[in-house]
Amino acid sequence: MTDLHDLSAVELLFGYHEKKFSPSEVLEDVFARIARWEPHIQALYAFDPDGARAVAKSSTERWARSAPIGSLDGIPATIKENIATKGVPVPLGSITTKLVMAEADAPPAARMREAGAVIYSKTTMPDYGMLSSGLSSFHPLTRNPWDLSKNPGGSSAGAAAAGAAGYGPLHLGTDIGGSVRLPACWCGLFALKPSLGRVPVDPPYVGRVVGPITRTVEDAALMMSVLSQPDARDSMNLPPSSIHWQSLEQSPKGLKIGLMLNLGFGMPLEDEVRTTVTTAAKLFEDAGAIVTEVPTAMTREMLAGLDAFWRARSWDDISKLTPGEQKKVLPYIYEWAEQGARLTGLDVIRGFNATMAMRAASAKLFQSVDYVLSPVSPIVKFAAELASPLNDPAKPFDHIAYTACWNMSEQPAASINAGYDTSGFPIGLQIIGKRFDDLGVLQMAKAFEEMRGPQRLWPKPPQ
Repeated sequence: MTDLHDLSAVELLFGYHEKKFSPSEVLEDVFARIARWEPHIQALYAFDPDGARAVAKSSTERWARSAPIGSLDGIPATIKENIATKGVPVPLGSITTKLVMAEADAPPAARMREAGAVIYSKTTMPDYGMLSSGLSSFHPLTRNPWDLSKNPGGSSAGAAAAGAAGYGPLHLGTDIGGSVRLPACWCGLFALKPSLGRVPVDPPYVGRVVGPITRTVEDAALMMSVLSQPDARDSMNLPPSSIHWQSLEQSPKGLKIGLMLNLGFGMPLEDEVRTTVTTAAKLFEDAGAIVTEVPTAMTREMLAGLDAFWRARSWDDISKLTPGEQKKVLPYIYEWAEQGARLTGLDVIRGFNATMAMRAASAKLFQSVDYVLSPVSPIVKFAAELASPLNDPAKPFDHIAYTACWNMSEQPAASINAGYDTSGFPIGLQIIGKRFDDLGVLQMAKAFEEMRGPQRLWPKPPQ
């Protein structure tokens, strides 16, 4: 029998309905799993077992009456640290942040709570969310359950580590350049970066979205049915839409699918990643899709422009700190952002205009294809202690060349586990869709999930 902590949200809901087990029993099993894993991976922040037990007890009583309050009633869940939850400080992964209790739940946390989810903890992130790493000046180093010497990625580091370790089925992250997809790739999970505005965010920002990190596509769709409800606090919120999120059955037959492999810039594509993604594309082709290689929608110049824009944006935040506080900023982040002080206004405008160029190039590409397949990361793994795969502030974004474009173009993109390297470490496939076609991306991911066959067992905690 599958352990309760390893069951999907859909399976848990069925079990609650059939009175096979209760939310309180499930939560205790998750806590037992956390007790075994957490000393090794350090994925959690503001862990609140007593508060969660009270919520689970109320859910257990509702299920005993067959009267759940929502579609996530009794499901254990975590929320990334930078998504505000009432009464919990939001340090943004940095020791420089003044710890002030959040006055209210941010929209995604509010929707999860309203649907009955048992939010038992926040999860870790690196400084300001500007690293694809589990390294933080505020939180302990977060490690990858598949290999404790390796990085879980980021910035949704704790969320992905928790998902791979079996801390329950539902985890919520944010993504502005790859921050749910990259850690999902390196932790063997599924993640959806929705279209901008599909999930209300507070505060909203260019390219920034909130998305689910789960073990199954079906669980992510379940989360999206809750997260996509409108909230007036997000000025970029899309109009309410009658998307049937659980309608996941869709054949790839006859669809035009682009295969994007060779970018010509950024980190070189490792052979095992290339082979895994090419094999995945062949499965789509065997299912009747028309697969052709396509050029990148991003250029080296566009990525450099985005780098300049984000350096200036980050330096604006850091420059407001006192000299003493600035000395506490993670050295990698400080060295990277400080270059923003040397940029001219023209440099920054040109950098922002690179995001417009990405939008135009993406729109042109998707005139000829329905979906695009690509790697999520050009590399399989990197050391846990590093701030980024290259660990070089002068080359901070060479590893996000496959992911960042789709944030700026506002398109949905998912990461799904597609295979493993020779040591058994997971490798992700990215599936990108047209703007607003979030359901289509989920459907293609579900089709691939069924085509790829059984996955390896999830990692076990050290003895």
